[in-house]
This record gives sequence, structure tokens and C-alpha cells, in this order.
Amino acid sequence: MAEGRRPSNGGRSGGTGGRGGSGQGRSSGRPAAGQGRSGDARRGSDSRREGKPTGAGRSGSGRGGSSATRDARRGGDDRRTGRPDRGGKSDNYRGSATGSDRRDGGYQRRDAEERTVDQQVYDGPPIPDDVAAKDLDKFSLRALSGLPDKLVDRIARHLVMAGLLLQEDPETAHKHALAARARATRNPMVREAVGETAYAAGNFAEALSEFRAAKRMNGAYYYVPMMADCERALGRPEKAIKMDTSEVRAKLDEAGQIELTIVVAGARRDIGQADAAIRLLETEPLHTKGRADWVARLRYAYADALLDAGRRDEAVEWFHRTVAVDGDNSTDAEERLADLT
Repeated sequence: MAEGRRPSNGGRSGGTGGRGGSGQGRSSGRPAAGQGRSGDARRGSDSRREGKPTGAGRSGSGRGGSSATRDARRGGDDRRTGRPDRGGKSDNYRGSATGSDRRDGGYQRRDAEERTVDQQVYDGPPIPDDVAAKDLDKFSLRALSGLPDKLVDRIARHLVMAGLLLQEDPETAHKHALAARARATRNPMVREAVGETAYAAGNFAEALSEFRAAKRMNGAYYYVPMMADCERALGRPEKAIKMDTSEVRAKLDEAGQIELTIVVAGARRDIGQADAAIRLLETEPLHTKGRADWVARLRYAYADALLDAGRRDEAVEWFHRTVAVDGDNSTDAEERLADLT
């Protein structure tokens, strides 16, 4: 996507439709992964002070309906054979005033409504005339190669809008990503975009599903930190912890590994293991002199874990250290210090 700050904690580069690796944003003006939304450092800890995830994801609604609905849709096997159905009505029921005409008409209306909803998703929100496909970064454009030019143009423009709106209006950003998916459902980069916008909007179940789909398609591991964070947000910290394996670590760059550490440390705290969370965070370069995007989030997570363990003075020190490297105010370390001092 084009400019816009990502909410994810994935330790990978780029915005929606981006790819991991260097930890640098692939398109102009975008930060690296996870600024301000990672694990315990989503602009603070997950629920700022408790270190818990922000909420649960949105569950999808199936179209199959109940068994009764399905029976009504097909008219009932017994009605086709002319035998009385379970309610004791004979085949004459099919022509009654309350029979198939009204019943079928109801389903036709419902199908029309569903098609209307699908069409709205396909159309997506309006796109300003000055937004062009060329505004999408080159990597993402290459990921769309092979599709018809007109289709690429529309998908790219939706992804650009998703990137621009990701922070200020994640719900609308998500609708743009869904419009792109409606046109290219088998494209992993597009599925990744849907996952990132769902994540930003707090729809963690949907985000997890989309990241899994993208990972199946391209075999990439840079989704894992965000997937683990989704598991936390859905109240499954144990699953988040199990995702931290040597195989995954070997596939992640430094930024990705640190983001995963932040998430897993938060999951440890979720199950009451504050000391284990501290030990895990201490394996990372807390004292680095670098200014990478993850430094402030790592220090914040460490300060928050210290406070959770009752080590107040040390926590204050590390909140100060966080402020020193958090020029973009991606965390609320200053607010936390004001409360503690």
C-alpha cells in the first residue's frame, strides 16, 4: 500500500500488501512493521496497563443457515416424493397459499439482498480520482502481474487507499482491501492486505484467517508475529506461545524475531508468568544504541513487564529509556511516567 502507518507487530516491512525481510517500509513514508500496535507495545501495553490484548476478532457468518432453513430452501425431500412430510402435510401443501410461491419468493428476495451485499463489497468505497495505481509500491504491483491491466489498476488503487486510511480509518481501509480481495482472492499479497486491515480494525479472528491463507499461498513466515498477537487478542495466549519455535525464528529477520518476542512475552504475562516474560525480553538487545523502529516497543514491553512484576523503580527507568528513543510517540511511555512519578 502507499503511505500509512501499520498497526501490526509482525516485524516485517511494508504496509498492506508488503513483504518482510529488511524491516524497512517498501513504499514511501511507511514505517516498518508494527509501529505502536505490537504485543505489549500497541501504543502502550495491549490494554495499556494490564498487558492484555485489546479484544476479540469478528467471526464470520456462514450462508448455509440452519438445517431447517436448508430443508425449506430445497422444498423438503418428502414434498418432492408426494409423501407427507414430518408435519403431516401432503403433497397438496406445495400449492397452498403458504407454500412454495411465498417460500421461494422469500429466498429470491434474500438471494437478491445477498447479491447486493456482495456487489457492495466488490465495488468497495469510492476512490478519489487523483489516486493512481502507480502510487502502489513496485513490489506490490509486481505481485499483481498476470492479471488483466484494468483489474490490476482497480486492485492497486484500492490497496493504495487501504494504506492511506489504515491508521485514521481502519474500517474503511478494510473495505478497500475486501474490494481488492473480491477481484483477486487467490493472490497472497491481497490476502495479506485484508489481514492487515482487519488487524488494524480489531477484527482479529478475520485477520488470523487471512494471514493463514496468505501463508499457505506463499509459505512466508513473516506473518507469524501478527498471527501470534491475534491468538492473544482472541484469548488464546497458549497458542501464541506455541508459535515461537526454532523453525519460525530461523525464518525471521531481527525485527521479526523481536516482534515475536514482544508478543510471546505478553502472552506469558497473560497467564501470570511475569518473571518469565522479563527473562524472555532480556534476551533481546535492550541496550542497543540503534534507532530501529522496534527499539521503543521492546523497551516499553520490558518496562511494562517490570511494573507488572512489582519492580516499580526499574520500570520507571525503562519507561524513561523508552521515551529517549520514541521520537514518534508510538507508545504512551510519557503518560505512564506521569502516572508513576
